[in-house]
Amino acid sequence: MFLRHFLAIAVAATALAHDIPNDVAVQVFLKPKGGTLHLLVRCPLRAIRDVNFPERGPGYLDIAATEAMMPDAATLWISDFINLYEGKTQLPKPKVVATRLALESDRSFASYETAAAHVIGPMLPADTNVVWNQTFLDVMFEYPIASDRSEFSIEPKLARLGLRVVTALRFLPPGGAVRAFEFVGDPGLVRLDPRWYQASARFVELGFFHILDGTDHLLFLFCLVIPFRKFRALIPIVTSFTVAHSITLIASAYDLAPSALWFPPLIETGIAISILYMALENIVGTSNVHRRWMITFGFGLVHGFGFSFALRETMQFAGTHMLASLLSFNVGVELGQLLVLLIMIPALDFLFRYVVVERMGTIILSALVAHTAWHWMMDRWAVLRQFHVPWPAFTMEFAATLMRWLMVIVAMAGVIWFLRSRSKRLAPEAEPDYLATETLSKPFDQQH
Repeated sequence: MFLRHFLAIAVAATALAHDIPNDVAVQVFLKPKGGTLHLLVRCPLRAIRDVNFPERGPGYLDIAATEAMMPDAATLWISDFINLYEGKTQLPKPKVVATRLALESDRSFASYETAAAHVIGPMLPADTNVVWNQTFLDVMFEYPIASDRSEFSIEPKLARLGLRVVTALRFLPPGGAVRAFEFVGDPGLVRLDPRWYQASARFVELGFFHILDGTDHLLFLFCLVIPFRKFRALIPIVTSFTVAHSITLIASAYDLAPSALWFPPLIETGIAISILYMALENIVGTSNVHRRWMITFGFGLVHGFGFSFALRETMQFAGTHMLASLLSFNVGVELGQLLVLLIMIPALDFLFRYVVVERMGTIILSALVAHTAWHWMMDRWAVLRQFHVPWPAFTMEFAATLMRWLMVIVAMAGVIWFLRSRSKRLAPEAEPDYLATETLSKPFDQQH
């Protein structure tokens, strides 16, 4: 207790003792065993700010004196900002079992076993010559739990340790499985072994906000909506886009997409090309419902890979429910698209009815989108050109990948046939292109 008061006074007296570090990497192990939940944490000592650590000689850390301060420092800077839950019950504050200082060359946190042995092992020799900002603080906490088979969640709030904090967490439930997580800053509540409906709810939310934050996807959707502002005409178009990006999103999640460094810039360039093409087609005025949904399907395949890049860091939150999470992400994307359509369609109707003639408005809006997409395409092409894209070598692995994609293509052909037959019912031939679409612009024409 005396040490905690002493440390609090030291913190208050030295508020500007150390600068906030730019990048901080934190390693965490979480293992329930019997009636105890073990939490192992390693963070750089330089992240424990506002404390003047005891020194000796020409600026070397006083190991023995610093070790005595570490339990209270670990409580104030780490455990007080980690909330752990067993089911819906928040666990009480933990007991500090042991703390240790470690050199930056120490590799004991490669596994839980070596990390635990290190933390409860001997401290650094007192005569070790090392400065304070070249060491780690390693600590073991213990929480009382009802059962190691319970559902556990963690809410780490460690962003205060630095300007950019990356936390690598490994959860070791009974049975030998290891679940690895990595997140930047404060990720909110993380369910370590979620149920399918918990994972689905999280991914619906992720998909919803991803489409709202994706400017390129929104511009593509905007180009689709401009000439077809009736929900009945948009059904086959939006459906084809949904089915297409679902195919490549799921294929990418199951490692059917290239993992080379050149692939993401290639896809990003393709997305810019898709926006540019749609904008130019609007300007020329040659599109119709049956033709556009097929083109949208092709470009939707490209956009699906773009969605998959956003999911790479979030699939860790799916637990064992990867497929359900992928489908839920798509549901979230569609809900976001529906919200955008509900805003876009009335806004365009108002614009073309009261502000500008439909044909002229279509050209102006599409030209603005085309200008933006052109610059995106050139910038992304410049990035893509920096990579060498080799021709694939015909190996057994390449042949197996080719066969998988052929199966996907056959499946897509079946989907295209189905959508085409459905589109003929949902969007009659009388649904015209720009030159024939006069329902919205007719009042304006009659006035002139």
